[in-house]
Amino acid sequence: MKTKQVGKVLLAGSLTASLLLAGCGTKQESAPGTGGDQGKATIRVAMVTDVGGVSDNSFNQSAYEGLKRLEKDLGVKVQYAESKKKDDYVPNLNGFIKDKWDLTWGIGFLMAEDIKKAAAENPNAKLAIVDSNLEGKIPANVTAVTFKEEEGSFLMGVIAGLMTKSNKIGFLGGMEFPLIQKFEYGFKAGVYAVNPNAEVKVAYAGSFNDAAKGKVLAASLYQGGADIVYHAAGGTGDGLFKEAKERGKGFWAIGVDRDQSDLAPANTLSSMVKRVDTAVYTVSKNLANGTWDGGKEIVLGLKQDGIGYAPSTSKNTPADVIAKVDAFKKQIIEGQIVPPETKEKFEAFKAAYKK
Repeated sequence: MKTKQVGKVLLAGSLTASLLLAGCGTKQESAPGTGGDQGKATIRVAMVTDVGGVSDNSFNQSAYEGLKRLEKDLGVKVQYAESKKKDDYVPNLNGFIKDKWDLTWGIGFLMAEDIKKAAAENPNAKLAIVDSNLEGKIPANVTAVTFKEEEGSFLMGVIAGLMTKSNKIGFLGGMEFPLIQKFEYGFKAGVYAVNPNAEVKVAYAGSFNDAAKGKVLAASLYQGGADIVYHAAGGTGDGLFKEAKERGKGFWAIGVDRDQSDLAPANTLSSMVKRVDTAVYTVSKNLANGTWDGGKEIVLGLKQDGIGYAPSTSKNTPADVIAKVDAFKKQIIEGQIVPPETKEKFEAFKAAYKK
């Protein structure tokens, strides 16, 4: 197979208009397409979830919503396999590859090594992964989609920094990997930009599918004085919303990946929306239309409309705060502010930032 040059693509303009990224599993679901342009219903697209599962109220669920939209719009057949543990990744991926699905998605950076192995062993199979660029070595039969999580997290930090009454804010992470640290340090930078006197306390759960532990850690952050907690913890973050609801008025949560306000409507300030659904939809649609984005990293941030804040933000966040968020969003898009991804870059940001 001829190898395509590996490239990094920054999509301009509306993501919806231009892109989409879009086994034998532990659990599978499928349905024939019934709507849209039936003339394009020539491919089958599958996805393998991370351990959070397809109903994690986070990025796995968002990815599946992208697949369901693909099914509705184009009549493409879709299916998913749920991974209950890391050992499920390989058999889930291989199940779809063996059955010759046209495109198989791996949802989450924890699947990176397994995607690389599957791609090498099956050069005629097309695969895609969310949240990993495979260390820049992307095979021609793989599309990698990554996001500038630090940009959206910066905006969440602006909200938290302006809204806190205690000047104590919490960050709840899933597993302490570089990807999740992008959320952490982008968030800390946003807080610092508007409220340098505020303290951000950090707790990591070591899991993306342990809501009970998420609740315990959220309780600890609230008890330590935090009145706002932002999470980047997948299904573990469900515990944050439960704890906030139980504590009641004045205890705020900020969601991630998709609009999570439904989990605690009276206690959610905002959610950092990461358009995994649109990415999955667009890349898959491109394939259905005869274009394969293999060998490329597609990078999505605020400028590409791949990151943003949930429309429900206006319910509990005052208009003047949202206006300031929009002002910072504009500065980030124009390159005047570059949110940090690491501890080192965060320290440099603090040293250089002038309000």
